[in-house]
Amino acid sequence: MIESKLYYQEPYKKEFTTRLKSQMKDEDGNWYVLLHATTFYPTGGGQPFDTGTLNGCRVVNVEEVDGEIRHYLSQKLEQEPGSEVEGKIDWSRRFDHMQQHAGQHILSAAFVETTGYETISFHLGKDLLTIDLNTEEISQQQIEQVEDLANSIILENRPIDTIWVTQEEINKYPLRKKLSVSENIRLVIIPDFDYNGCGGTHPSSTGAVSVIKILDWERQKNKTRVYFVCGNRVRNQLHVKHHILKEVGQLVSSSESLLVNTIQHLLIKNSEGEKEKANLKEQLLHFEARELVQTHEEKNIVSNVFQNRSIQELQKLARLIVAENEDAVVLLVTENDQQLQLVFAKGTNSHTNMKELVKEVLPIINGKGGGNESQAQGGGERTVSGEELVKNTISKLGL
Repeated sequence: MIESKLYYQEPYKKEFTTRLKSQMKDEDGNWYVLLHATTFYPTGGGQPFDTGTLNGCRVVNVEEVDGEIRHYLSQKLEQEPGSEVEGKIDWSRRFDHMQQHAGQHILSAAFVETTGYETISFHLGKDLLTIDLNTEEISQQQIEQVEDLANSIILENRPIDTIWVTQEEINKYPLRKKLSVSENIRLVIIPDFDYNGCGGTHPSSTGAVSVIKILDWERQKNKTRVYFVCGNRVRNQLHVKHHILKEVGQLVSSSESLLVNTIQHLLIKNSEGEKEKANLKEQLLHFEARELVQTHEEKNIVSNVFQNRSIQELQKLARLIVAENEDAVVLLVTENDQQLQLVFAKGTNSHTNMKELVKEVLPIINGKGGGNESQAQGGGERTVSGEELVKNTISKLGL
């Protein structure tokens, strides 16, 4: 069976010819074929499957099921079993996976050698890779040391060898981690650096990985997740980040070298502007509260209907009004789209229970709310106008 897995024998093989063994549908009605030999890598060991074509038909998924490699197709092949078929893999996808997988071996080994932290899981995503380390904390200095060691191994262009060994032969090699299989054992070896059981595809030397860049890391419960990229993905990341920096630089009229200082300065100015805006808003609320008290000075009921005001603003305005007039009963309502919101409050000399008053009024607008004896609030549907709600509330006060 190993002999039929051409991706192990010739990982750089882009095209191959073989014979169709069988073609059928799975339980979900998807067509797949079995071949006498294949260079299409099936999903496994953290590495995604290869894509490409078989006789021009797209290969959309590859899985190993019960020892057979299923090539899922976009449509049924016209050829009959026994016919010759030509396969072509998507080489850019395959080589990307080879770079990333080998880079992960190098990075994981560098973590062990530099910090002693072991990799407990690995994920090769579309854009980023992650490894989870058996530590809760890691420092910037450790990250830099690991990255430096990993890239020095790449620059040395060490060979990446693969060998098949038996269970009895394993003890000859200083394996980085315990094997997950007991037969068909395949070791991927970077001499004098990393010895690891792996079923993935890898380039022939570390130089092909090109470069490794750690992008970020974060604590995940009792482990640390490290985000990184290798090879051409580093260039892609650099391209994206350079484009973003250039656009940001143009937006704030700053060179890249001064960008951090410029943005810090803008943030400070923005913060100062927000404080000034908040102070002005506070002053306006004070003026608004005095004006409402003066407008209603003949009665102790201060009411008003607003448009699109936040309930937080109304709460603050109500507190300012009762501070100006301790005898006041305050009824504030705002019409916000199809919603009505209200805030009721009373001064210290009033005996009206605001919580009970709100509870009486809310059924009119199918609303909900709460509060206490001095101030309560709520909201509901705009079944009546704000003016009608205020009039209805005043009538309940009996004033």
